[in-house]
Amino acid sequence: MPAYKPTVPARLRVYNFALSCYPEAMVTANDRGIIRELASKWKDIAERPVMSERKRLWKAVHDLKPKRPVILVETASIDGFVGLEELRCQDPFLRAVEQNLRDNVRHAEEVGDDVVLEPYFRIGWHLDCSDFGVNVETKPATVSKDEIALGYTFNFPIRAPEDVKLLKKRTFTVDRAKTLERQRLLEDAMGDLLPVRVGNYDPFLAQWGDEGWTGMFFFGLTWQIYRFIGNNGLLYWLYDAPDTIRWLMEYMCEDRDRLFAFLEREKLLVPNTDNQMAGPRAYGYVSELPGPDADGQVKLKDLWGWAESQESTVISPDMYKEFFLPYLARLSAKFGLVYYGCCEPVHDRLAMIMQAIPNLRSVSVSGWADFRKVAEMLGRRYVYSRKPTPAYISGANPDWGLVEADMRKTYEAARDCNVELLFRDIYTIARDRPRLARWVAMTRSIFGI
Repeated sequence: MPAYKPTVPARLRVYNFALSCYPEAMVTANDRGIIRELASKWKDIAERPVMSERKRLWKAVHDLKPKRPVILVETASIDGFVGLEELRCQDPFLRAVEQNLRDNVRHAEEVGDDVVLEPYFRIGWHLDCSDFGVNVETKPATVSKDEIALGYTFNFPIRAPEDVKLLKKRTFTVDRAKTLERQRLLEDAMGDLLPVRVGNYDPFLAQWGDEGWTGMFFFGLTWQIYRFIGNNGLLYWLYDAPDTIRWLMEYMCEDRDRLFAFLEREKLLVPNTDNQMAGPRAYGYVSELPGPDADGQVKLKDLWGWAESQESTVISPDMYKEFFLPYLARLSAKFGLVYYGCCEPVHDRLAMIMQAIPNLRSVSVSGWADFRKVAEMLGRRYVYSRKPTPAYISGANPDWGLVEADMRKTYEAARDCNVELLFRDIYTIARDRPRLARWVAMTRSIFGI
């Protein structure tokens, strides 16, 4: 299996389902009290002077004028970081919001990284997207009742090149009434503490029926094509049916183009230059694009876009350049700045990516990358967005020797680059939350910060 964004953990599936429901018209006093208590804590943290300093640090890195490396741990995907048994709200929508509030507050209080809490709460527009004309079924791995199913596969409904005729153009609509009702409910519960802002959507969570987070304008061309045709199709058809691969890339590029144009035309966009996800867990703070409080209609050119192609990692750079890169470049040109990559190594094709995407700003450096080669290529002209290897710190028995070696290797390779360290895809820590702060402290020591 290629390295994808993993299946949504159980607690996030609960979160997504709750957000897909219409909120109740009335809020009980108990639920309101819980939300207000957490919103008050969030507000107090957001108003701390350190938050303004962290925003400046993130912006400096993305402006290519770093004061020091910035560090962020992704906690939302960690099983048990906020346990479902901790949630006290009864209303499913407010229960989802409670989970979000608890996660962010706990993160800010415990982890010790450069997390930023803004003095407002965001929700995305609720989009209704039609299907692709085929049923893509997700099949999770079989595990015992006490294990978390992280592995998964699909039914790959496009079995032969001629089956692409089953695909159809998707349509997009926005449910403004549903979204604004959510906003009204939250404003009533906590708006005097945390104003509620609406804008953008999340394409990942839309796959599961909602857009609970905001900010990521993920292209996901081969991400979706893999789900249609599988790994064998993606590899063999490059030789046996190359025109079908081109047709699929064009189909997906047009799909994303129409989606992004819809968002712009319907005035659903807001700048993703705050703590929204401009890339895979990357904040969007930067000087070259409008800030989160900018006036006027927001265009795609005001935003970060996120390009990647993990599924083509095992395909040669020359074939990647011919079959995939032109479409990624075409979508990239619509945005102001671009984040490239996720889990793929990229070092064997980075030069052509840099040439094809002139508005490239950040490049993901995963554990499979040649750290030193990528650092030499990026230099001070781009952001070196390092993704530490999550396997070393995960599970019941983390290997701290490997964890430390991973960071020391990063420091030796990238000490002269514009560095952000984004620790993602940590799913199991056996409820041992202090190990996250230990990693942050160790990494700060290695980088001298």
